[in-house]
This record gives sequence, C-alpha cells and structure tokens, in this order.
Amino acid sequence: MHHPITHLLAAAAGLAVAAGGVLTTVPAADATTSACTNGDLSASYRHSDDAAGHRYGWIVLRNVSGHACHTGGYGGVSYVGDGDGTQIGASAVRVDGKVATYVLKPGQRLRSPIDEVNAQNYPRTKCRRAHVDGFRVYVPNATRSQYVVHPTLGCRNAKIHLLYQKPYRRP
Repeated sequence: MHHPITHLLAAAAGLAVAAGGVLTTVPAADATTSACTNGDLSASYRHSDDAAGHRYGWIVLRNVSGHACHTGGYGGVSYVGDGDGTQIGASAVRVDGKVATYVLKPGQRLRSPIDEVNAQNYPRTKCRRAHVDGFRVYVPNATRSQYVVHPTLGCRNAKIHLLYQKPYRRP
C-alpha cells in the first residue's frame, strides 16, 4: 500500500528532474516531527582551541523540550555588547559546508563550528575595537534570538568580518 506522502514526494521529484533541478527531501523520520522552535532549543558556546590569531569553538543547540523536533542548516550569530544587546560589527559569515536536517530527541545536541578572528589582528583605528558581552544566536528558521555570554573584543567596523560559521551537525 502506498502512502499519500510517498506519491507527493515522487511527483515532486519528477517535476524537479523535469525542470533540471535538484530535489532535497527531508528524511522520512522528519515527516513525523515538527520543526524545532526557538523555545525548543537552548544555545550555548563551547571553546575548543586557539591558533594564529583565531579562537575556535561551537555554538551548541540542545533540545530542552519534551518532544522530538527537527532542525539543521545555518542559524545566525553576531557579537553584542554595550550592556544592552547592541550588535558589535558584522554578523557571522556562513562558510560552505554540508547542510542537513536532523531529528533531535529531548536532550540531544547539534553544534555549529565557529571561527573567531582576533580583533587585535586589525589596526585599532580601522577596527574600532569594542568590548563584546556575548553572542546573539538565532536558531535555524527562528525570528527571535537567544543571548549567550561570551566576553571578548570585537570591531565596530562592520566591514571587518571576525565571525565565520559552518552549518549545524551532530557532535
């Protein structure tokens, strides 16, 4: 017996191929879960290493809800400061990587690798250094953000990119 979703996916795949496009489907397991919302996920930061003017770590999303949900791809990350959440400099540049959708059961995590360039790599007058209180983090497909404490130095010059982010993936 064929399920109506199977017919719908097969028809969509045929249309995509006929149009010369590529169809990306959500895995069958995702069809039974809802998309994770900002309230389902809790963001945090984990430092991993420092090297040659860079700090490396991960933005970690943990499912804090009582149900499974699906998410993946990119979120949004920027520095904030001034004690009031003012954005400091440019948002994170999205670095090419494998984008996938993952089902997160309660308590499970995804992480997005973050490369932070040291603001002191740039001349003080060009960078316009500023104290950073933390990250503003948007989980994928969310319009509300979360705040993650992360004191550092940033550049107020939005033409200088200090943050680079890869897609979320399993730890």
